[in-house]
Amino acid sequence: MEYFAGIEAGGTKFKCIIANDPSTIIAEETFQTVVPELTLPRVVEFIKDTSSNKGIQIKAAGLSCFGPVDLDPHSPTYGNITTTPKLKWRNYPILNFFKNNLEVPVAFETDVNGAALGEGKWGAAKGISDFVYITVGTGIGGGVIHNHKPLFGMTHPEIGHMKIQSHPDDSFPGNCPYHTTCLEGLANAPALAARWNIDPATLPDDHPAWEFEAYYLGQAIHNLILVCSPKRIILGGGVLNRHGLIEKVRIEAIRILNGYISTSYLDRIDEYIVPPLLGDRAGALGAIAMLTKSSN
Repeated sequence: MEYFAGIEAGGTKFKCIIANDPSTIIAEETFQTVVPELTLPRVVEFIKDTSSNKGIQIKAAGLSCFGPVDLDPHSPTYGNITTTPKLKWRNYPILNFFKNNLEVPVAFETDVNGAALGEGKWGAAKGISDFVYITVGTGIGGGVIHNHKPLFGMTHPEIGHMKIQSHPDDSFPGNCPYHTTCLEGLANAPALAARWNIDPATLPDDHPAWEFEAYYLGQAIHNLILVCSPKRIILGGGVLNRHGLIEKVRIEAIRILNGYISTSYLDRIDEYIVPPLLGDRAGALGAIAMLTKSSN
């Protein structure tokens, strides 16, 4: 059997998996995202140690990376993290680091595109050609999959930075350093913490925070439905683990659409807006999905 390294480089943590598919995981590890000089060598050490200890050869690696990143192979900065607010990682050539240190081919994508590809191959969007994966955590990102491939034009889509309307009862100014009241600036986990001055995990299920969250995510889904026309929307990330939140988002998305779109997909809203099946392994397994033959 061939084995691959899947690396999800997240803004908070790196998750690494050695496998061929979800049923053949032989090792996995998580590292905190600190600075490149501390985090990246630990990832390489884990992959090389696993290869040696298990007596296997890693054929290739996939890297699903937080961004923004440069995905244009013709660009002189291809493979770099670019304008991230994490200053120690800004303009860092992360793809070249792994190519040079692992000495195997390395496929490269955004973290959310990687998670989307994993869900498309093995998870909640298996067999679906066109869908969107959104993750809500420290940041907010999204992968738009069209005809089984991530959408890419001038650059990769930045779903988290779409401008949306503030809730009438929400006075929080937003925390995005670029756009203030974009989706990420209003609905990421740090925004929840700053708005209510408390760890969001301690908020009760009936707290107004979750009504605001559903209002913002409902707007984003409305926009994505009208612009991208996906056949399924997957909502992941730590914030979406909140009990009952995804149900609130479904209700809000339908309310905002206001009957404009008539389709059987929306008639089955519980099957249209869904959680991921791969959980927190989606990004790392998606990095492996880039390397294996498509089963779609």
